[in-house]
Amino acid sequence: MAQFVFLHGGGQGSWVWDETIVAVGRQSQGRAQCLALDAPGCGSKRGVDTSGYAFADTTRELIADIERAGMLDVVLVGHSQAGMTLPHIAELAPPGLVSKLVYVACSAPLKGLNTLQQMGQGRHGESPDEVGYPLGPDAAMEERFAAMFCNDMAEPRRSEFLGKLGKDNWPASAYTYSDWRYEHLRGIPSSYVVTLRDGVLPVEWQERFADRLHARRIVRVDAGHQVMNTRPEALAEVLLAEA
Repeated sequence: MAQFVFLHGGGQGSWVWDETIVAVGRQSQGRAQCLALDAPGCGSKRGVDTSGYAFADTTRELIADIERAGMLDVVLVGHSQAGMTLPHIAELAPPGLVSKLVYVACSAPLKGLNTLQQMGQGRHGESPDEVGYPLGPDAAMEERFAAMFCNDMAEPRRSEFLGKLGKDNWPASAYTYSDWRYEHLRGIPSSYVVTLRDGVLPVEWQERFADRLHARRIVRVDAGHQVMNTRPEALAEVLLAEA
């Protein structure tokens, strides 16, 4: 039985994986076990005081959540900001816990840069060293979020999704940490799912991050950043093939 563990990105919680988990169950005919994690402060852990959390504290808590579920040899699937935590989980997890990593439109900042510095302040393409955003800094937050996360969503789905954003918050250390290490990933099987219509991470940046994460395989899906919500069946098919 394939065992999948899912980790959400910034501003989201385990709820973001619901449709993909249903699709995995349907396509595998029930022969896959799925667990969606919540980072401290997100989803089922909203309201947790995360002010004292170091980056490693979050990682260890997530590892403990997997162990508590009794899962082994898991395919660890991360989305967006989770790309910065998956390598740390792989580094700190006991042997036999993680068998493979799958990065879905994940970020991987350079060592010495935190995630906000890697994103920068300008628009996509303005700086070769910063990811940028689809709209300028003067755009309203909801307008910016719609362009980033919902560019392939129709109404009323777009309004429903935007209404959920902003209620889940990773610990502050997730945004200040900068001591990234990737060399240990060379020995871990991994794949990267590039989302071709992504409003957060342009394709060239996703490919750059995939290389930085030492992903052995790249799979491309014609979807926006929230592929798990807009094309769950396609993502489930990819994940089951990767497993």
